[in-house]
Amino acid sequence: MDHKNGKKNTIKLTSNKAPVHPAPFECIALLLQGGGALGAYQAGVYQALSEAGLEPDWVAGVSIGAINAAIIAGNTPEQRLSKLRQFWEMITEDAFQYYPDIFKPLMPQSGAQDQAINFISAIKIIMCGIPGFFKPRLLTPWLEPQGSTAAMSFYDFSSLKKTLEDLIDFDRLNNDDIRFCIGAVNVKSGNFTNFDNKTHVITAEHVMASSALPPGFPPIEIDGEYYWDGGLISNTPLEWVFESMSRSNTLIFQVDLWSADGNLPKNMADVLTRQKDIQYSSRTRANTDRFKEQHQLRYTMASVLEKLPEALRQLPEVKLLSKLADHKVYNIVHLIYHNKNFEGYSKDFEFSRLNMEAHWESGYHDTLKALEHPEVLKRPDNREGIAIYDFSRERASADVPIATNSSLKSKIA
Repeated sequence: MDHKNGKKNTIKLTSNKAPVHPAPFECIALLLQGGGALGAYQAGVYQALSEAGLEPDWVAGVSIGAINAAIIAGNTPEQRLSKLRQFWEMITEDAFQYYPDIFKPLMPQSGAQDQAINFISAIKIIMCGIPGFFKPRLLTPWLEPQGSTAAMSFYDFSSLKKTLEDLIDFDRLNNDDIRFCIGAVNVKSGNFTNFDNKTHVITAEHVMASSALPPGFPPIEIDGEYYWDGGLISNTPLEWVFESMSRSNTLIFQVDLWSADGNLPKNMADVLTRQKDIQYSSRTRANTDRFKEQHQLRYTMASVLEKLPEALRQLPEVKLLSKLADHKVYNIVHLIYHNKNFEGYSKDFEFSRLNMEAHWESGYHDTLKALEHPEVLKRPDNREGIAIYDFSRERASADVPIATNSSLKSKIA
């Protein structure tokens, strides 16, 4: 419900339309950044795409993006929304039960109420954890035996394994046509590792490894190696698409939970919030520009090679260059979550149902807004073979409705 107007904003989950591939795209890629509690925004994005019939052929993610991606890839199109909703309702709760009614009249402004709710909810999460996700360790890591995973983290998140196995069909994830990629960091080598269902048999441990952000969570062992959250190195999966050399006309929806742009901080709380935004936005613009420049080279190279006489095309050097050249096209649609004015440093670990609903709705409406632009689904109208769109700024300053207690019971159709 909108605090100001008393209007319900709950989004009803609807059945999927038949999947479509807008000409000339052969592949739809959904790229999901890490960002903890902000990940509900990605679920809203997926809902809007699903309702439009734009089911992804390729999902890639880091951290919470890896969990959302696994739920999407590990279920049938008909089950994906309900499973996403089940996960997000399971790991969020009504913060009002920790917020006595007697204090509400003392804070008549909704902004002050929202900040208070966020603070109380975040403190509870720190103290008690989240059932089915993580819980605090009984002893401080400093008192645990050296070398144990308990000595390397403040929380135990082994319960996430059962949650993932309950929500995800890993046989489907590994054998379905949808491509699935998630990122993690090898703790010993410091190298980034891309777990891909085309080259790995993905298990719950792989998804947990991509979500194991230190020092909160312990590293996850896979085949004798230990891994942490991939966001430590790269929080945006765009570069994986380019490096895979997929050779497909691709429509990419890149969903970012952190905005690189922001205001000058005014106090220490702002400093901590801004630091996270910059750190985890993971140079989104720089990576996109690099992707564009490299694809322009590939696209231009293909045009030049086509003009060569047949005799020159047979030269070993030219054949080598031809492996790097192609005339495939890309549309990249940025969907970027922009902070609400009451959110602060705890926004990525503030798992209240209120903010989950708000983030979900923001992702849903931002995606609908982007899909109103017909050029998104059309072949790039330029000589480079790539077009980049960002319509999120159109809603960044809008008064996006904030869900409250009355909107917690979303019905699944």
